[in-house]
Amino acid sequence: MSNIQKEDRPGRLSIQPEVVDGVLVVTVHGEIDHDVKDVLSQALMSEDGTTPPRIVADLSGVTFMDSSGINVFVTAHRRVSSAQGWLRIAGAQESVVRLLHLVGIDEVIPCHPTIEQALST
Repeated sequence: MSNIQKEDRPGRLSIQPEVVDGVLVVTVHGEIDHDVKDVLSQALMSEDGTTPPRIVADLSGVTFMDSSGINVFVTAHRRVSSAQGWLRIAGAQESVVRLLHLVGIDEVIPCHPTIEQALST
């Protein structure tokens, strides 16, 4: 399991990708904003640079997310959908859930309270 961090702001964002039953589970901790959007976008891809068909983004450790994060998830959702795959969000904290609901992303990308529920749906 690798840990990706933005070099100029270590500790601000931590991303740990892991494959569980053929699904890429990306566990994110910290803040998602314009400074780290490229790192997050890259983490939502396979090591060979392709988009995996099934992704769960575990946002239980995300304390802040702005529109940059929304854009990353919308782009990833479009990529996986065009490949007949899916993207699901799991474990988002209340402030992130509010943002997802406010902009309507929860109507497009399924949001689940836990990773287990996101994997089993």
